[in-house]
Amino acid sequence: MALQEQEYQNHDNEEFHGEEQNGMEEEHKPSAFTGLRRNDSLDVEAGKLSTTPNHSKNEDWKKMMALAFQSLGIVYGDIGTSPLYVFSSTFTDGIKDKDDILGVLSLIYYTITLIPLVKYVLVVLRANDNGDGGTFALYSLICRHSKAGLMPSQQAEDRDVSNFRLELPNRRSQRASKLKAVLENTMFAKYFLLVATMLGTAMVIGDGILTPCISVLSAVSGLKQATSSLDDGKIAWISVAILILLFMVQRFGTDKVGYTFAPIITIWFICIATIGIFNFCKYDPLVFKAINPIYIVHYFRRNGKTAWISLGGVVLCVTGVEALFADVGHFSVRSIQISMCSMVYPSLIIAYSGQASYLRQHMDDVSNTFYKSIPETIYWPMFVIAILAAIIASQAMISGAFSIIQQSLSLGCFPRVKIIQTSTKYEGQVYVPEMNYIIMIACVVITLVFQNTSKIGNAYGIAVVFVMTLTSAFLVLIMIMIWKLNIVLVILYILVLGSIEILYLSSVLYKFNDGGYIPVGFAVFLVAIMIIWNYVYRMKYMYEMEHKVQTERMTEIVADPNLRRVPGLALFYSELVKGIPPIFEHYINNVPVLHSVLVFVSLKSLPISKVPRDERFLFRRVGPPELLLFRCVARYGYKETWSNEHETFESLLVQGLKEFIKREGLKGNEEIEKEVGVVEKEMELGVVHLLGESEVVAKNGASFWKRMVIDYAYHYMKRNLRQQDEVFTIPRHRLLKVGMNIEL
Repeated sequence: MALQEQEYQNHDNEEFHGEEQNGMEEEHKPSAFTGLRRNDSLDVEAGKLSTTPNHSKNEDWKKMMALAFQSLGIVYGDIGTSPLYVFSSTFTDGIKDKDDILGVLSLIYYTITLIPLVKYVLVVLRANDNGDGGTFALYSLICRHSKAGLMPSQQAEDRDVSNFRLELPNRRSQRASKLKAVLENTMFAKYFLLVATMLGTAMVIGDGILTPCISVLSAVSGLKQATSSLDDGKIAWISVAILILLFMVQRFGTDKVGYTFAPIITIWFICIATIGIFNFCKYDPLVFKAINPIYIVHYFRRNGKTAWISLGGVVLCVTGVEALFADVGHFSVRSIQISMCSMVYPSLIIAYSGQASYLRQHMDDVSNTFYKSIPETIYWPMFVIAILAAIIASQAMISGAFSIIQQSLSLGCFPRVKIIQTSTKYEGQVYVPEMNYIIMIACVVITLVFQNTSKIGNAYGIAVVFVMTLTSAFLVLIMIMIWKLNIVLVILYILVLGSIEILYLSSVLYKFNDGGYIPVGFAVFLVAIMIIWNYVYRMKYMYEMEHKVQTERMTEIVADPNLRRVPGLALFYSELVKGIPPIFEHYINNVPVLHSVLVFVSLKSLPISKVPRDERFLFRRVGPPELLLFRCVARYGYKETWSNEHETFESLLVQGLKEFIKREGLKGNEEIEKEVGVVEKEMELGVVHLLGESEVVAKNGASFWKRMVIDYAYHYMKRNLRQQDEVFTIPRHRLLKVGMNIEL
């Protein structure tokens, strides 16, 4: 959770100037801790990690196929259930011309081919962050290859991952260096990247709200065909009952029922493909001529503006496409490529072709195309499978929303909420109680207010297309700055895929007044919360950095004869990585008592997805060895939570501390064993958690805007959300909170 290295390098250099001189004299020694003595171990070393990919490149065939099968249930539920509502959302006013069906089918063909297959499967999946994907993965990838981050986890050493100076100079590296310089030297570019990432995050959370609404409502609408007594209102209430049940079981996690997801979704894809083949053969086998893009041209010539507006419905055929990238960390790139190409893509193409064939003979059934096109003999089994598939699609997107909230929280961009790890198999499967109920209430309200899929589809389209467009924008930066592709390929990508997505975005934005305001309004509200929280978070960190306790002052504090040392081991938590937080001196001035062993602990999130456990903790001493004062950085990736370790946090930390003492080499073996024994003894006597919590207020003379943000907005969020001890699950009987006021 450290703030940017470039902002505070001078402060740290002053504090450790003497140590740097000593370290330079010992540079020839091969000790593993030479670097820790030459520089601040919690400054330089905290930014350096081994970046071993999560997935082996040489996966055997059986494991890869097993992963491909499992990915069907987790990744493709949303895009797989899109045949439930695409044609009804496209032809909201009915079908005016029979050939319009071919035009829309041609649009569906090329949209599914170019966006999920070409863009995501062949290109975007390559931009994974050590095996993980999603909006934050792209952002962290860009920040690690340049000093473009404004996040408190930014470190100067992160840019060492990609060193342009090691490459031979050429036009591509020069272009990459220029782009890198713009990102590093322009504050607008840094803020734009951060806000765009927040906006993308908010839209993904919006997906988590809209997917359950439209999927479940579309699936339940099949009951209309069974009885005419069910109107839209009754269908909406049945959908609400299913949604509430769905959210009530979220706390059990997807891992408890995850093993059933893949078989059900596999059956779903087989069924929709089989029905598609049946309708294709029975009604109009010639619909495959829609593979000719000339039908798209004719469709636009006949319908003009109406055709452009209908693109908002067509784009729903790729809903959930971001899951291809966001969930790659749970599987592998190759397994997702296999499942997409072998099962998902052909099944969707056949399903839409079958629906188009049916509509060519039954144009009046467009409002309920999916269920009307099902043969009567298998209607009810298909209805049950559709309900299950819709629930699975909703589950996957809700879980994805929880995961991205966790990432936002780890990078200091989201208010404190409880994060619960629900799966031992998939690290990204988490549960956020507060957001679960907020999303549930939003789903219920939207379902009851709109009661049909057309307006919800308008809202859904904006969320889907915006995230796709944002991914393309970030990907262009990665192509130029990191991959250093030929500029012709970059321009080709922008002209083809970029222009298609901009066209779709313009269409869905046109429907802003017809439901499109839902995700936009929600995203603006959520981004405002994230910006306020992140702004105050960084301001508070800057204050603590400027007022940190220097090493000389620490020696004076400990040498004070009025200070009493008591038995036990104390862990003093703070967000400050570089130095001792000012709240410690405030604590000593009011309570002149110090435990026999004291460790200043900083929980820091790095701009990578996961940190290897053997590189989790970094230690250094504070002052002379006999004081038994230490500093520790506990490093975590943005997809990890420290409160869900298989072993207790304090036992892992103490074990790491003992290993540090043994390897430090500052004493003889006998003295080392004695000091390790002291640490073990003090831990047995009791571990006390001292939690520093500073209250921030706007200083006198602050602007009206700053007072509103700090004194009202930030304080309101902090009062109504969980406190740090609740988030970190610290035992209350061993917790002591230390507070002080900070004027910003």
